[in-house]
Amino acid sequence: METLKVSSKSNPNSVAGAIAGALSKEPMVELQAIGAGAVNQAVKAVAVARRFLKEGGKEIGMIPGFVDIEIAGEKRTGISIKVFTTEENQVSESIKNEE
Repeated sequence: METLKVSSKSNPNSVAGAIAGALSKEPMVELQAIGAGAVNQAVKAVAVARRFLKEGGKEIGMIPGFVDIEIAGEKRTGISIKVFTTEENQVSESIKNEE
């Protein structure tokens, strides 16, 4: 599984393109972000990627979680967002069941 590191300065459209590219090769990609700004950019990127991939008939989902990352010898806690492809009808059924 490919891991993409997202910062507060990342361009969501560029990250979305990287998500789409990674998902064309494998069923899941992980985004890692540390800090509110980086998490914001990562979530925006997932939204853009979803819109882009939906035009091609694919639907995506995401699973958020925590990840420990070591930066310059210091351990930091970040957010991990695992993005995966799924069947569009499965997602629609899940949404209907939540309502």
